[in-house]
Formats: sequence, C-alpha cells, structure tokens
Amino acid sequence: MNTVLAAEAGGGTARNLTITLFLVFVAVTLAITIWASRQTKTATDFYAGGRSFSGFQNGMAIGGDYMSAASFLGIAGIIALYGYDGFLYSIGFLVAWLVALLLVAELLRNSGRYTMADVLAFRMRQRPVRTAAAVSTITVSIFYLLAQMVGAGALVALLLGIKPGTTFLGMDADTAKVATIIMVGALMIIYVTVGGMKGTTYVQIVKAFLLMTGAVVMTVLVLAKYNFNLSALLGDAAATSGKGSAFLEPGLRYGVEVAGNSTQTFYNKMDLLSLGIALVLGTAGLPHILIRFYTVPTAKAARKSVLWAIGIIGTFYLLTLALGFGAAALVGGKEIIAQDKAGNTAAPQLAEELGRSFLGGDLGGATLLAIIAAVAFATILAVVAGLTLASSSSLAHDFYANVIKKGQTSERQEVRVARISALVIGAVSIALSIYAQSLNVAFLVALAFAVAASGNLPAILYSLFWKRFNTSGAVWAIYGGLVSAVFLVFFSPVVSGAPTSMFPDHDWQWFPLSNPGLLSIPFGFLCGWIGTVISKEHDEDKYAELEVRALTGAGAH
Repeated sequence: MNTVLAAEAGGGTARNLTITLFLVFVAVTLAITIWASRQTKTATDFYAGGRSFSGFQNGMAIGGDYMSAASFLGIAGIIALYGYDGFLYSIGFLVAWLVALLLVAELLRNSGRYTMADVLAFRMRQRPVRTAAAVSTITVSIFYLLAQMVGAGALVALLLGIKPGTTFLGMDADTAKVATIIMVGALMIIYVTVGGMKGTTYVQIVKAFLLMTGAVVMTVLVLAKYNFNLSALLGDAAATSGKGSAFLEPGLRYGVEVAGNSTQTFYNKMDLLSLGIALVLGTAGLPHILIRFYTVPTAKAARKSVLWAIGIIGTFYLLTLALGFGAAALVGGKEIIAQDKAGNTAAPQLAEELGRSFLGGDLGGATLLAIIAAVAFATILAVVAGLTLASSSSLAHDFYANVIKKGQTSERQEVRVARISALVIGAVSIALSIYAQSLNVAFLVALAFAVAASGNLPAILYSLFWKRFNTSGAVWAIYGGLVSAVFLVFFSPVVSGAPTSMFPDHDWQWFPLSNPGLLSIPFGFLCGWIGTVISKEHDEDKYAELEVRALTGAGAH
C-alpha cells in the first residue's frame, strides 16, 4: 500500500514539476520572441535576423535546429531497441555535415539572400524555378515537422503517465497525444509569426545549450552506474535486450539476412544502402538548415558556424550511444515498447531510472524525468519554429513576392504573407501528424532527408557547378526528385501493408524499400541533366557572375 502511495506521489510530482518546467521554458521563449519582434523591422530582419549573428551564435543555432526530436528521442529509441543498427543514424546525420560544409555553406551564403530559391533562380527564369523551390521546401518541411509533432505526443503521454488503457483529465492516451500535437503546433506558429528569424534563432541557441547539458548529465550518470566501464554497459545492454550478442552486431534492423529468401535479403541490404545515401546527402538539401547560412554577415562566418555546428553535433551524437545502450540496459526493451511502440520515449524513461538510482526513489525519478522532458520539449519547439519559418519564408518570398506579384510588392506585404503562411503550414502539419503517431521519429526524419536529397540537392549542385544548367533542368530536377521520392514512399511499407505503417489496416504497398533514396536521388540528378540538354536556353555570362559571387562574396546582399 505504501509503495503504491509513494508511486502515485512520485507520479503526481513528476506531472507538476514537468508542467512547471515546461511553462517556465515557454514563458522564457515567448519573452525572447516578443523582444525579438521589437527588433524585427525589415524583411531582412524577419527572414535572416538582420544578418547580425556571429559564427559561434549561428553554429549553436544550427545545432539547435539540427538536433531535433529525431536525434534526442528517435535515435536513443532505435539504439535501445536495435543496438548497433540504431547508431547508423548518428553516423549518417554527422557525416552529412561534411557534405554541407564542403559543397554548399559558403557558396550559398555568397549567392543567396533569404531562401534556397534565390540561388537557383539567379541565372534562370524566376517564376517556374521559384514555384518549384517553394513546393519542394514546403514538402520537405512538412515531412520533418511530422517527426517533431509525433515526438511531442509520445513525450507528453509518458510525462502524464498515460499508457494505453489509462486516462488523464478525462482524456485517453490517444486523445492526450492529439491535444499535445495541437498545442505544440500553436506555439510554433506564435514563435514564427511574432519573432521571425531573430526570435527563432535565440530560442534555438537556448535549446542547444539545454539539450547538450541534459545529454552530458545523463551520459555521465549512465557511465557512473557502470563505474565508467563501457564494456560492462554494452554487455548488460545486450543481455537485457533478449537478443544476446546480435544486439551489438549489424543486421538486427537493417540488412537482415532472411534464411531461404534471397530476394528479401537483397531488399534488406538495398534498404540499408538507401538509408545511408539519404542521410549523408540530405542535410545539404534541407531548406531550414540552408537558410541559416544567410543569418551571418560574411562567408567566413558561414564556414565558422558550420565548424562550430559539427563540433556541437558530433559531441551530441557520440552521447546518443550512452543514452541508447543505457536505456537498453537500465530500462529494457519491453518497458520501452510498452510505453511507446516506436521507442520514442527511451531517453526520458532512462532519465526516470537514473533519477531513481542517483536522487533516490520515485521522487528522484520524477525530478530527473521532468527536467529531461522539459529539455525535449524545448528541442521540439525550437526545431518546429525553424521549419515553419523556412517554409513560410519560401511561400512568401519565392511564391507570393516573385511569382504572383512578379517582384512588385513591399517588404511589409511580404512579411505579412509569411506570417499567414506560417499559420497555414502549422495547421497542415498538425493534421498530418495525428496519422503518423505509430512511426519512429528518427525514421520520419530520414524520409525528409531522402526527399531533400532527391529534389533540392541536384538542383543546388547543378546550379552552383554546371555552366550549361538552365531553367528547364532546375524544374525537372526539383519536380523529378521530389515526385519520385514521395511516390515511392506512398507505395512503400511506411504508409501501408505493415503493422508499423501509417495505415496498418490497409495494404497498397508494392515498393519493397522503406527509404526511397537509392532510386529517387539518382533520378533527381538524371531529370536535371535531361531537362537541361533538351532545352536550348543557355546564359554563360550569368553563370560567370554567379561563380564570381559564390566564390568571392562580391555583390552578395
């Protein structure tokens, strides 16, 4: 009886503490947003934060933008459930930064102004290219937003102690998750419409600091539990997983060998390759990351910010090893799956277990859970704000100002349309997220990477490096890569035909791979090449101007 009362007290404390910490974070970030709104007077302030951030500040903000719910909740969950194979996400997300640093960061900063399409449209016909870029930006951002919202729903269900079959404030687990998704969506819309890029950047800097601190503290506690003996931690994780030594070897989730079925084995190997290609090439095509390069005053600061980001992000992804294997060892796969089928709550559940061990009893568990959950909330809110800003900027600047109004619009009108766009995109994301709750958030982000690498990357690289590239090629590359990626995902096991699909009760899947990158990325490059060679449009002078500008920064805004 006393144990039950203590557990209930601990649970009640966790709820109260978490809600308090969450409200404190929301209050602080709203204050930052309101302060930033008073500094936001021009379109440059709204879209690019007045280009006033240093390399270190922007590096922190990039880290804040990139270390999403997928990184903190999803990767820890996949490692906790699948061991070695889950770490592929950490490696892929990190290596991708080298592509962004070497190929696009500096050149993009010098050539563009507010959005990705500024570079693509520089030497081409504005309307078709900007329309295609706006469509691509919104599609990628919505895929990415789904992951954040799903993570938010899973997190809140854990915090409020809601498991399938239990209720809170009269809401069952599913209703509570939906209510959370709507609340997070509403907050992100406020951040973007009120604070613009300045408010969003400061929120991301605060969040990056909180997330790194939380991850370091949890890693130290996990290692302390095993007297800083990594071998003991890994051995315990493998034993608790129920999968033995296979937990520490490749092939548990990806590239699985199916006895007597060589076709399925081949598909599994190709799926692994497809995932790797998408993760490594995707970052350089993510619109919400690309627009961060415009917030610094010089190309040197853009390079510096990427180096800072690599340091911050690299450290964080190393820590996900301890978080994932720590969750496997101390919480156990069965407990994690009982709370969330996709494993998205492994890190907060680990925090609760560590709190019990080091701070004492259920109250200690409730305290650390509340702190880590508030950090995870901060993560989700900062990233969704960045994504919404990228897509609303593209709609307003590319589509409204340059396609509909043909450049004949005032800055004030453009910013007003960006704010309305944020509202619409937020509403669409909320609606779609409600159907994607059964999917792991790291997996959802991998799909966003595949779509970005298929649609945006070919057009960006051709535009920066191929003299012959033209309007037709850009439009073909974006639509070809984008449509092929979304088409293949729709007919893959991600959407239907499997217990973990978005629509598990339906089956229209025929594409065997879960990640489309292996086919859609080369197809995007091929479409760009075909579109270019069948068109006679050619402007060498404009390419020479872009090349000088990209390499030197001369004439950059």
